[in-house]
This record gives sequence, C-alpha cells and structure tokens, in this order.
Amino acid sequence: MLMLNVSLRQLDVFVQIALHGSVRAAAEQLHLTQPAASMALAEMERQLDAPVFDRERGRLRLNARGRELLPLAQELLERHAEFGRRAAGKTAALAGELRIGTSNTVGNYRVGELLGEFARSHPQVAIRLRVANTDSIASAVLDHSLDVGCVEGPVAHPLLEAHSWRDDTLVVCAPPEDPLAKKHGLKPEHFAGARWVLREPGSATRAISERALGQLPPGEIVMELDQIEAIKQAVAAGLGIACLPEVAVADALATGRLVALKTPFLDLRRKLSILLHREKYRGAALEAFLRTVT
Repeated sequence: MLMLNVSLRQLDVFVQIALHGSVRAAAEQLHLTQPAASMALAEMERQLDAPVFDRERGRLRLNARGRELLPLAQELLERHAEFGRRAAGKTAALAGELRIGTSNTVGNYRVGELLGEFARSHPQVAIRLRVANTDSIASAVLDHSLDVGCVEGPVAHPLLEAHSWRDDTLVVCAPPEDPLAKKHGLKPEHFAGARWVLREPGSATRAISERALGQLPPGEIVMELDQIEAIKQAVAAGLGIACLPEVAVADALATGRLVALKTPFLDLRRKLSILLHREKYRGAALEAFLRTVT
C-alpha cells in the first residue's frame, strides 16, 4: 500500500498555486521564497508519482488529477484550521479566509446587505470578494476558486446547488427626453425599432433583457457594455434604452437623469441566489456565512 507523507505546507502551496496560477504568486501569498514553494510542489508531485499541473508558457494550470485533488486539499487545510480553533476552546473567534463571488448587481449595489451581518459578527475572517457576471461566478464556484457565490440568474449544473436569497426587479430605463418616456399608456408596439443598450453575454441581466426583447417588436441593439454604470451613462446620453436592476438605477431615477418606463406587460422579476458546490466542504466560516444569508 502506497504511504504518502504530504505535509500541510505542501498542500497549502498546491492550493495557492491552483488559485493564483504561478509559483511566485503562491509564494508571495504564503510568505515563502519562490524556491521553497517550488520545492514543496515538486516533493508533493514526487510523492503522488504524478504531476498535478500542466506547464503552459510560464503558468501552471490544474490537470485532471489536480482538479480532482484540489477540493480535498482545501478541505484538509480547512479541517486543520477548525481543529486548531476548537482545540483553543469554544471562545476562540472564527478566523481564516472566505472567498465570495457575486454577480455585478449584488457586488455593486447589495454587497452590504450580503456581507454586513457576517462581517460584523466575525471580524477576524478575511473576506475576498470577486465581482463578475453570473457565468463567471458559477464557473469559479465549480472549479473551487470561490467558496460561495451570489448570482442573479438561474444556474443549471448538476454539481451546483442554488438557494433563494432575495427577490429582484428590473426596469426599462430611458432618458427623460426619449419619446417613449413621454408616451402615456405604453404598449408593446410602441417599442418597435427601439435602440437598446445591453449587458454582455453571460450576464443574468442580459438574459432577462433578451427575454423582454422577445416579447416586444424587433428593435436594434446599438451597444453591449459589461458594467451597469456604463449603461446608465449611455442611456442618460440618449444612446438608447436599457433593462436594468431597479436597485442600480434608484439614484438616477431620483435625480431625474433616467425615467423608468411603465411596462406591466413585461415580466422583469428574478431571484437572487446563493450558489454552492455540492461537494464543497463547509467549514466553520462558510457555515457561519450561510446562516446569515439562507
């Protein structure tokens, strides 16, 4: 029977290289010299008798073996940290790191609502927040580079589970001088030929916008932007109309820079969801966070 003697240091180096893509970045994260980090990885791979990374132009990318071992290595490190906390007694504060990903609406407009209670209750836990579109966050939860995600759209994958967090509503926005903003009793046919500014593909806001456009006469997509604030500026400048989260345009509506069109014939509701990997080990910090949001 093969006996392994992989150390916590080696596991730590392996995990950090997997997350950051290079030995140098991992060494900086762990306050090691680069040769020490390289040696730790080489010794682990020697014991496994197989590489866990593919070497590509100076970067290290997990191979199939590495992808299989990464969540196990993360779990071992988290369990070791939890052992130390419990050994110190029940009064020991939660510590460590929690990597959270959010889609743009949550990360830019509801982050206090998402993280506030947990951050106040557990100030010693370092929160690493990544903001990207829904597809990117789902992919990062799948490859274990994020512990948990909060996204705007439905995500269907057998390894992911989603828990409803909040209801969210979008509105169709236009500049005050737009003919649609001045029309009373809007009907779908009034949108014929409308110029639309949309989020990029992969965004949940884009998906809802396309669903809305499918219920309206043909229009023209004049621009695709990957930030809600950029879309708000484009609409305010008269470049088109857009379907945006109500929470994101509240300020612009209040100041009159934008107008929310009354479109009761469109279903612009959606759910915000907490996203988890089904095989992810849920350590004390992750469990504590989940208790605040689910």
